[in-house]
Amino acid sequence: MVGNAERVRGSMFGLAYGDALGAPTEFLSYAQIVRRYDLPGPMDLEGTPAQVTDDTQMGLAVARAVIDARADGGAFTAERLTPLLVDRFLAWWDSPDNTRAPGHTCMSACAELAAGRAWPDATRRGSKGCGANMRVTPLGLLDGVDEADRCGAAQLQSAITHGHPTALTASDLTATAVHALRTGAPITELPALLRAHAEAQREVYRGDWLGDDLWRGPFADTPEGFVARGWDECLAVLDRLDQAVAEGDRRADPCRITGAGWIAEEALATAVLCVLLYPDDPRSAVARAAGSSGDSDSIAALAGAMIGAAHGIDAWPAAWSERIEYRAELAETSAALAG
Repeated sequence: MVGNAERVRGSMFGLAYGDALGAPTEFLSYAQIVRRYDLPGPMDLEGTPAQVTDDTQMGLAVARAVIDARADGGAFTAERLTPLLVDRFLAWWDSPDNTRAPGHTCMSACAELAAGRAWPDATRRGSKGCGANMRVTPLGLLDGVDEADRCGAAQLQSAITHGHPTALTASDLTATAVHALRTGAPITELPALLRAHAEAQREVYRGDWLGDDLWRGPFADTPEGFVARGWDECLAVLDRLDQAVAEGDRRADPCRITGAGWIAEEALATAVLCVLLYPDDPRSAVARAAGSSGDSDSIAALAGAMIGAAHGIDAWPAAWSERIEYRAELAETSAALAG
């Protein structure tokens, strides 16, 4: 039986392992990746330390904000979490280590936050890039938070930079996937579980977390319509996931049906596909995700976070924990999130 602490650690380190494996392949064609890495098959980390990208950096930023929000046992609310997320995002934005080809949406929204604008004015309302959900894993690893607050917080951390309704809902769905696997849901049941969550949440606008301004704009005339647009796009990509799972092709480019992952809902679906192709083999699952033609570091980071939550830290090669960049921070935040 894999304990909660091992699952949390497996997920946080899995996020970083997938990120590091996918970084060298991100801008290669599928044919180039297959030739260079002899796929399908396991991949190994490159370099000592094995460098990660902004995906892991921002995942750690969210983790630290969440840990700080829970530090004194107070209520887990938007009022407590929002300034902590903003501060951590700005610390990342201004860090000398922010040299890993960060996304334009995160950088431009943070520039607006640094200039003193409130997040509803700083967010990029038209963006649903995968920067919204590549960093949300810590919220799926948190104990003692009910579903409504986990969903609201997952959407909020997206909304601060990525204000599109699908960015919010894909982030919610990603945190839901991590949470479900951490708490013992079988990997094979994940597509049905995600579909049920999306359908149940379809017209639920988390106003206590998002406020009453974000939904106003070009997407809908009501808050319910705003969030429904996001959930409908997530449900559409889950349809494509079902098709890809039915085909079960381990040799094809994982992005072929579920998408290249540059946008949030496709990053989620393609990551889930890779996990479903290798449900009992975390190393092959992240290799399959890293060996994809699209946003391979983000797809593999999400796949690593999910399958690591299911199997725990011992499923990963022991030597990787000594080679991965930010290993001390990953261990510290894992311990704090596990409580």
